[in-house]
Amino acid sequence: MKPNILLLPGLLDDASLFAEQITVLSTLASVEVGDLSTAETIAGMAVDVLKATSARRFVLVGLSLGGYVAFEIIRQAPERVAGLVLLDTSARPDSDEARAKREELIALAETDLDAVTEQLLPRLSHPERMNLPAVRGVIQSMARSLGKEVFIRQQRAIMARPDSRPTLADIDCPTLVICGREDLITPPELASEMAAGIRHAELRIVEQCGHLSTLDQPEEVSRVLLDWVKGNKF
Repeated sequence: MKPNILLLPGLLDDASLFAEQITVLSTLASVEVGDLSTAETIAGMAVDVLKATSARRFVLVGLSLGGYVAFEIIRQAPERVAGLVLLDTSARPDSDEARAKREELIALAETDLDAVTEQLLPRLSHPERMNLPAVRGVIQSMARSLGKEVFIRQQRAIMARPDSRPTLADIDCPTLVICGREDLITPPELASEMAAGIRHAELRIVEQCGHLSTLDQPEEVSRVLLDWVKGNKF
């Protein structure tokens, strides 16, 4: 029987974020992508995803915002999570500085979402990758498709997210933590913190890679995911 894999995208991202991974993982698993675009809170996003997925148990893969939602799903329904992959995310809540920056971006998004995307690009992608059509083009396309209301709603949810560090020790499933070496938003030290706090966690750092690792290094991330899923025999 095929395992089920549930992918959770990041801020202003959709299934396009995981295009390469969906192709590769579909060779051995049933793959779904959760919708994080409608709920007002991280807890609400988790509820929506749990209601919508067709799988009773699944391997949960969350990138950035998707990671915050993955932590919440683990809290709400740990029995449904067979395995966990945390991609370029953090267990920490937002800092005051981060919240202030998000407020600035929200204000800019009200009038010019494209300007927000341009401002974020150097932080989302490796400098040698960010101008590739498969990176810049996909990021711009996802942002325009989802729009400013989704951006604002997701930013507000991210700003209010809980601290997941106290519950790391409660995670009791095989866990893989992946982070781009040059991730400026959730850098490797935050990945190391998560991996150290989760009993069954493995850590993989992807070279020449920024925050959106699935776009910056799609083949390497797919290979790591595929090997890990195969190795755990879900």
